[in-house]
Amino acid sequence: MLLYTDKISGDEMLSDSFPYKELENGVLWEVDGKWVVKGAVDVDIGANPSAEGGGDDEGTDDQAVKVVDIVDTFRLQEQPPYDKKQFVAYMKGYIKSISKTLEGEELDCFMKNVQPATKYLLGMIKELQFFVGDSMNLEAGLVFAYYKEGATDPTFLYFAHGLKEVKC
Repeated sequence: MLLYTDKISGDEMLSDSFPYKELENGVLWEVDGKWVVKGAVDVDIGANPSAEGGGDDEGTDDQAVKVVDIVDTFRLQEQPPYDKKQFVAYMKGYIKSISKTLEGEELDCFMKNVQPATKYLLGMIKELQFFVGDSMNLEAGLVFAYYKEGATDPTFLYFAHGLKEVKC
């Protein structure tokens, strides 16, 4: 299994159990999230609850909660939305920090393509939800979520160069 951690914070952000698609010449990874039910689930085994003394609302479980799989699995923490000015300021600092972790072709690829990737994100800034890892390090990589037109499940975007692959 492969785990992807944030290069700055070390937070677990993604694993290979969530396939990704490369965008913006590989600078961004797009990953499909899914709403799932977490907690105890009622299983109907065909028994007759009224014959067993059960009431009508037996079988509902207060502990079952609907969560987004990626957010729950990696304990991502939602942040308040950024406006364009805040986002550009964040990106300037992030680019500087991540550039220090890259060399050679990887650095060249990142520097060549991060500006178009940033413009891509700016174009949808009002649709994005912003998440950080479990450590709440606001200087580390952000994870962005949005809903594609007509979708009921969110799509997540990661900066690929900000992730470190760890074999488990």
